[in-house]
Amino acid sequence: MNDSLRQNIVGIDTQVPTLDGGFKQYIFLDNAASTPTFQQVLSCINDFMPWYSGVHRGVGLKSKIATDIFDLSRKIIADFVGADLEENVVVFGKNTTEVINKLSNRLGINENDIVITTSMEHHSNDLPWRQHKNLIHIETDEDGFLKIDHLKKTLEEYKGKIKLVAISGASNITGIINPIHDIARWCHNVGGKIFVDAAQLAPHRKINILPNDDSEHIDFIAFSAHKLYAPFGTGILIAPKTIFENGAPDIVGGGTVKSVSLDEVHWANVPEKEEAGSPNVVGAIACAKAISILENFGMENIAKHELDLLEYAYKKIQNIPKITLYGPTSNLRNKVGVITFNVDGMFHSHVAAILSYEGGIGVRNGCFCAQPYVKNLLNISKEEEKILTDEIISGNKSKIPGMVRASFGCYNNYEDIDIFVEMLTKIVRKEFNGEYIQEKETGNFILSSEQKNFETQNFFTHFEN
Repeated sequence: MNDSLRQNIVGIDTQVPTLDGGFKQYIFLDNAASTPTFQQVLSCINDFMPWYSGVHRGVGLKSKIATDIFDLSRKIIADFVGADLEENVVVFGKNTTEVINKLSNRLGINENDIVITTSMEHHSNDLPWRQHKNLIHIETDEDGFLKIDHLKKTLEEYKGKIKLVAISGASNITGIINPIHDIARWCHNVGGKIFVDAAQLAPHRKINILPNDDSEHIDFIAFSAHKLYAPFGTGILIAPKTIFENGAPDIVGGGTVKSVSLDEVHWANVPEKEEAGSPNVVGAIACAKAISILENFGMENIAKHELDLLEYAYKKIQNIPKITLYGPTSNLRNKVGVITFNVDGMFHSHVAAILSYEGGIGVRNGCFCAQPYVKNLLNISKEEEKILTDEIISGNKSKIPGMVRASFGCYNNYEDIDIFVEMLTKIVRKEFNGEYIQEKETGNFILSSEQKNFETQNFFTHFEN
């Protein structure tokens, strides 16, 4: 891998305190949740801030410059996925979750329309569609793959009635990449449209939504800047302009209108009508700059590097006893850099806590906002699920199901994996030193009060002056 990306990461050399009284360089393996930013992105923002101003509403020089850069950012983001801004629109929101909700609210789904999603989705591409009457979930198999036969059968059964197929580009749990262009073609053949939640796909693979008249065109796509090395609060929805040209926006207020009287409202053109209030100009610019960095390095090179990391990591982890792995562990080309596992006989949050407190390694544990998918992978029965649910809603999360997830970014390297595997081996051998207790209300494991004082650094001094 070109080390330029790694050295470009803000905080790559951060030292964190560990239980043994020393410090270790932090190993960040939670990139599927949110990525750090690039030094060049931070520099770009610092250079822009003296010119920061409100956009599209002022005639001052700073406002005009900020507007031009903001509009350029929208075009860079559109080009990133091959979207033609003559026919499509880039709508900014806070994150992928918000823009999916916007699409669900604005798509014009009626009580007779069928919406199809899958049981592998992040909650953000499941729950927003549940407000509609006719929602169908496509099943997944025991390894986490989408049941393509079930999807095809459902598409054919409801031909002519399907409004939308909403599907993830890649899973945040198994890393499985879905055949989105094939699904687009099947969907269009029965009169439907496709939405792709690309939050997990965009940082790892080149995406081309293809022209609007192509049978494999992706009609709607969304992703988040905070997973693209620009964690400054921006989500992106790209959609046909015609979807938003009619009707009132779901959020109204400043910037959404052409004219208002006490008796009537005339809405602005897209995308302004869908971006109520002052937009996150800094977030949009940061996203565009991060995209330019990724494209300059080459998305194909990033995919190859992450494949190398996956193959290297699996080869090592599979030599550790008492590890259960989830999702595909071979033929990894159609999988992004995510590894989920459990240690036999240990609760997932216990493992994650040891990795953090004693290894200086940041991973994620739990259900990763995709509870149906995780429960299926863990083979939890309906009866077991009911018992667990009753305990959770009563305030006891001590048995909440889950896994541990290590997820790679473009900057991680073999040394990161070596350190992670070494610490994981120690955990399996019970060679850890902490005395951990579980918090019943959260399910998390924390150090006993006698050991907790090792955290010596004060991270809040900036807010105390």
